Amino acid sequence: MFPKNTLRPAWPPPMHNTAKNNGRAKVTASPALTREQHLDLYFFMALNRAVEEAMVRLFRQNKIVGGLYSSLGQEAVSVGTAYALEKRDWMAPMIRNIGSLLVKGVPPRDIFTQHMARYTSPTKGKDGTSHFGDLKNLHIVSPISMLGDLIPVMTGVAMAGRYLGQKIVAMTWIGDGGSSTGAFHEGLNLAAVQRAPLVLVLENNQWAYSTPVSRQVPLRDLADRARAYGVHSAIVDGNDVAAVYQTAKAAVDRCRAGQGPVLIEAKTMRMRGHAQHDPAEYVPQGMFEYWKARDPIERCEKFLTANKLWDAKTKSEIHARIDGLIKADLEFAENSPLPPPELAEQGVYCEGPLCLEPRWERPIAEVTPPGCSVQAAWKVSDPGSIEAGQAMPGAPLAKFTRMEKTPAAPRSPAKGSTKKIAARSKGRR
Repeated sequence: MFPKNTLRPAWPPPMHNTAKNNGRAKVTASPALTREQHLDLYFFMALNRAVEEAMVRLFRQNKIVGGLYSSLGQEAVSVGTAYALEKRDWMAPMIRNIGSLLVKGVPPRDIFTQHMARYTSPTKGKDGTSHFGDLKNLHIVSPISMLGDLIPVMTGVAMAGRYLGQKIVAMTWIGDGGSSTGAFHEGLNLAAVQRAPLVLVLENNQWAYSTPVSRQVPLRDLADRARAYGVHSAIVDGNDVAAVYQTAKAAVDRCRAGQGPVLIEAKTMRMRGHAQHDPAEYVPQGMFEYWKARDPIERCEKFLTANKLWDAKTKSEIHARIDGLIKADLEFAENSPLPPPELAEQGVYCEGPLCLEPRWERPIAEVTPPGCSVQAAWKVSDPGSIEAGQAMPGAPLAKFTRMEKTPAAPRSPAKGSTKKIAARSKGRR
């Protein structure tokens, strides 16, 4: 049903593109998605919401140890983007990207036990939120609390994969508020200069805690920030899961083809406060009502029905599967023990290198001397003067041309090399 090297569960899912029609969003069938893929996407969004609803109940019962951050109304962003990745690809989610974890293969029980700080959790109870990953199997890098820092990290992952010849793509997420951090700009510039295969998903959910987008940046489209670094960007309706998937798939394909990083701005809405303690009274009620009418799961259900992609029986089967999964994993989590006291002194300090051997998928000779040697010289087609590289008022901008390194000539032992080095040193003095 799915390409051989893509990660897909044994269940089907959903969605659609939207096109403007006299000011209204017109739902149109997406030829790029099969019925199974549409149903698959629906399944993951519904599972995402069911997992979070279960955790809200746990939080109110005082069984959640750390903070709880809702992705209500944003499920299509996490699910649609992660769904575009292949099993070999890497991702680094943020606190509202539980849907991406589910798509990548993390079971709900890991999410429950992690937030409940149980010994059976991925961190053995040492973290009460979503700070966990899986480097060996699922290729998930743990979230970093310092917003924006995952961008240079995942740029490095993308570059490392290219160096090893793995043809992977790295993906991470950032919010509208996080796009104002220094790490966001430094990381995006690094990815641009290195042409790293990185997909950066900018979730514009309209609020950075209690600050609206209009009060933190004088832009309506945050995707414009990519232009400053020469990065390709796209804007997508973040509440249309099929459109999100198609946009992300195009970005992933572009990265894998070696065309550099892509920034995707997904316009959506955070339908709860920053965390469970925040009632979000600062958000105008009309704004909530506007976005509630565009709920991604309800839109998906309407699309599936209108396009005869499912019936009542299919929908019932999907939710029965979700209910059974939630019940079993929740029971496992609640019956799991808390970590033993002696665990507190373990794993505090690094006791050696992480046993992750590089997996080479290209000849090592391609990236070791002399095969990778280049001369320390540049070919510069634009001298950078105001006449050649900068437009005067009313004049067209000069075309930007990249500088390329001159390939090195084959090395061979040369006579008198010691004399040449001495001569150069004398010249420098």
